[in-house]
Amino acid sequence: MLAQRTVLVIALGVALAACQKKTEEPAAAETAAPATAPSEAAPQTEATQAAPAAAPAPTGIPAPPDVAAPPKDAQKTASGLVTRVLTPGTGNKHPTDSDQVKVHYTGWTKDGKQFDSSVERGQPAVFGVSQVIPGWTEALKLMVAGEKRRIWIPAKLAYGESPRMGAPAGDLTFDVELIEILEPPKAPEDVKAPPASAKRTPSGLAYRVLTPGTGKRHPKATDRVTVHYSGWTTDGKLFDSSVQRGQPTTFALNQVIPGWTEGVQLMVEGEKTRFWIPAKLAYGEKPARPGAPAGMLVFDIELLQIR
Repeated sequence: MLAQRTVLVIALGVALAACQKKTEEPAAAETAAPATAPSEAAPQTEATQAAPAAAPAPTGIPAPPDVAAPPKDAQKTASGLVTRVLTPGTGNKHPTDSDQVKVHYTGWTKDGKQFDSSVERGQPAVFGVSQVIPGWTEALKLMVAGEKRRIWIPAKLAYGESPRMGAPAGDLTFDVELIEILEPPKAPEDVKAPPASAKRTPSGLAYRVLTPGTGKRHPKATDRVTVHYSGWTTDGKLFDSSVQRGQPTTFALNQVIPGWTEGVQLMVEGEKTRFWIPAKLAYGEKPARPGAPAGMLVFDIELLQIR
């Protein structure tokens, strides 16, 4: 969210350890949003790719017999990616760059050495389709929900022959199960500017209650709260969403951007409110922190619990 936010989480596991991008909470000078994902160890930007979560050293899921090279019936794309459907899916939509996905996966090097597995950890990974190594991004777009596919990724679409940060080198093989496509929340119609019906505070914060709450108590700046939220720039671009990730976030109100600290204190449990936060209460017109959104920001926030 907005606090310890946008932290690059390296992790596809041991090797994808250099892969995962993690976020935490809206912090005063950061962007907002806790998250994880399979990313690439080979650089793409700092927000680079992420890879499914880091894990203890895997004890091993046996490598498939064709781990070293794809069989003749596998399909090869123009980029050099090779895939074969293991289990047909039940969905009819392919994920796009703007989607997040929930997957189970296991990865091996060509010699059959397992370097990461969400299956072994017993917890699916969630990450953005465009936040991972190129081979993953391309393969995911070929899949539908419920499908399980084996993918052979050449080094140039993975971490390279001499990767950094402990990522696996050379060609890689993955079994990937696409559990769910998590589409991004749509930008509100009034994202460009607060409507006349919105309330304003002396600081310049504007807000409108979308759903009244059931609670009686307002949080204090020193309280920790659990919320669901989505954030957009005024041109309608989504830059963070716990809703899309399907996981609420918890943080201390005095550790986030001023607009959040002030705004959430106006809420009660169960309430959902839209906030228009001016740049001076967010990250500024020219954020010092790389990747933080600039200018006025719009958030839909649902206060789930005051802790």
